[in-house]
Amino acid sequence: MYVANRWKDYELMDTGNGEKLERWGGYILRRPDPQIIWPSSSGNTGPLWNEAAAHYHRSSKGGGQWQERVKLPERWTIEYDHLKFHIKPTGFKHTGLFPEQAVNWDWMMERIRSANRPIRVLNLFAYTGGATVACSSAGAEVCHVDAAKGMVQWAKENAALSGLADRPIRYITDDVFKFVQREQRRGSRYDAIIMDPPSYGRGPNGEMWKLEANLYPFVESCVSILTERPLFFLINSYTTGISASVLTNILTLALKEKFGGQITSGEIGLPITESGLVLPCGILGRWEA
Repeated sequence: MYVANRWKDYELMDTGNGEKLERWGGYILRRPDPQIIWPSSSGNTGPLWNEAAAHYHRSSKGGGQWQERVKLPERWTIEYDHLKFHIKPTGFKHTGLFPEQAVNWDWMMERIRSANRPIRVLNLFAYTGGATVACSSAGAEVCHVDAAKGMVQWAKENAALSGLADRPIRYITDDVFKFVQREQRRGSRYDAIIMDPPSYGRGPNGEMWKLEANLYPFVESCVSILTERPLFFLINSYTTGISASVLTNILTLALKEKFGGQITSGEIGLPITESGLVLPCGILGRWEA
């Protein structure tokens, strides 16, 4: 398992009974997680859990809302090494950042820095730009693509927070599949591609995405816009039922048979301070030259 254990501004303090207790900078948040099917030592009570500034409650009608014990700011900033991000609790329980992705940020930055040549990165389903900020900070030119206009704006703000506003980052609000098709026609090429596809999704014009049906042909499309000397290809997934071995097989067929290189895959997770356990948070598949 790849464990994101280098955080200082973030901490997974405790877990149990379907919930997690997290410190995001100066604020403690309590929110649900379906993977947590074990009890906590405190029964989700006691000093730690009672200190939560806000508690997310799911609604039986879908979604949910935050119950604040203390007034939260509209947003605040946390830092990972030299990378900075805005945190903002949303109505869908998320905060705008997935801290376990730090294991991928570290890996991508190291690959880019050690390449000793200009690197163009395409970040697809790019959300609020964690990977965009990481790759740009390492010196890459980045194209950031997401279907949600608000997420693209959030990514711009994160880049500016990290002092990267003047770096070569291209922000695109579009359906990623159609964008890649246009890049094929244009003859655009990238040295590295990152994707974090959802299980299901819709583009800005109602385009449907379903991971099981669309992932492999989409990866094939992306391979066609790689340069002759690609550096890496990363797939990250939170889809239940898709294993790391599936990502290995996809990358083997789509990339290794053409470019050689090596593939690694596995779970990603976060260390739990109170219990010493690790919370699994998804899977990754990496191809590298």
